[in-house]
Amino acid sequence: MTEALAAANTAWILAAFTAVALMVAGLALFYGGMVSVRSTLNMAMMVFGALAVVGVLWIVFGYSVAFGDSVGGLRLIGNPLEYLGSSKLLEAPAEPGLPPALFSAFQLLFAAITVALIAGAVADRMKFGSWMLFAGLWATLVYFPVAHWVFAFDSADGSVQGGWIANSLQAVDFAGGTAVHVNAGIAALALILVIGKRAIFPHAPRPHSLPLTMLGAGILFFGWFGFNAGSALAAGNSAAVVALNTLAAACAGICAWLVVEKLRHGHATSLGASSGLIAALVGITPACGAVSPMGALAVGAVCGAVCCLAITMKFRFGLDDSLDVVGIHLVGGVIGTILIGLLADPAAPSGATGLFYGGGFGTLGKQTVAVLAVLAYSFTVTWLIAKVMDLTMGLRVPADAETEGVDVVVHRESAYFLESIELAEGKVEPGAAVVTAEVITEKAAAPATT
Repeated sequence: MTEALAAANTAWILAAFTAVALMVAGLALFYGGMVSVRSTLNMAMMVFGALAVVGVLWIVFGYSVAFGDSVGGLRLIGNPLEYLGSSKLLEAPAEPGLPPALFSAFQLLFAAITVALIAGAVADRMKFGSWMLFAGLWATLVYFPVAHWVFAFDSADGSVQGGWIANSLQAVDFAGGTAVHVNAGIAALALILVIGKRAIFPHAPRPHSLPLTMLGAGILFFGWFGFNAGSALAAGNSAAVVALNTLAAACAGICAWLVVEKLRHGHATSLGASSGLIAALVGITPACGAVSPMGALAVGAVCGAVCCLAITMKFRFGLDDSLDVVGIHLVGGVIGTILIGLLADPAAPSGATGLFYGGGFGTLGKQTVAVLAVLAYSFTVTWLIAKVMDLTMGLRVPADAETEGVDVVVHRESAYFLESIELAEGKVEPGAAVVTAEVITEKAAAPATT
């Protein structure tokens, strides 16, 4: 690689890195707008808290576990001591290429966002301190090993051995269908099984600000181009194809969700448009480098339609998935990963051949094994982490915190002047007891519920 080309690639990944970094704020707004007016700050804090905890662990040992040389012949984890403290990442590449520090920073954001996705499933009811500990344990025991399986490829000279899904199984996952979305989605399911339902379930607070949710979805959409196209790790044709496929799937996902919503409920909603966008982006994440633009439309449409139907299943099974992490990220991630086995076009950057292109069942089988492996491992370990935490320090906030709102009880803050809002809506009489700045100040003297 020439120095000029290496510089261009580095500039592109730096741009992609900044786009993915903005997804943290996008996710906080997307989730924050969908929860109660009394929980929006807590939701944002859970997202930013996940970034903080995972970022520290990534620098200390997470990058080594995910991208270090495999320990043993099973290719399950990288050597946790290889990049301990990441001092080796200060070195410039021996030949013109992508700086290791930039690659590590880019992948750090993948890890943080994956953990943050889980937060939406337990909105309104999880202790903040328990969430922070859960985020660290889950990243260490689940995300870092699974990232090694999926993202760590063997070095060109064979001196570094990567994970088993990427190298032994050779399943296709361009940007994280299994490691990110299936992983976070099934972990969310395990966590809600342990933590239980909100007191008001199956009723739920109305989204307090759909404009915030749509803004968050738009920011996530912007960042997703860095997430997917940046995973090409070069400024070239692969990144361009991935960007086009990501855009195509997103458009189809919005249309499909709104059609299903209109047919079932008679209305096409802003929340539906936002959800259809995210569902399609989830589905195209693993497939963005493996399908044609027409294939991307199919992936987006299927994910938009099926996820719209899937989110209603939580009521049938009594699962309080607050913000539909399971219905969108788990279902969409599985669909996108499996559809590669059918729709993979050998002309696409990944070079895989799906069943519909004459490739037989080989690719479909590999994709299925990869999905099942991540499902089984992530669910089992997540359930054990959550169960042990619940039996020791507890996961749930007290009942009064659910009633009053976790923003005030846990964080001693309120996103809005609720007295003015409730007076304007005629919900309380002037002088009635409502949550005000004075109440928050008074509560600050009491021990915090973390």
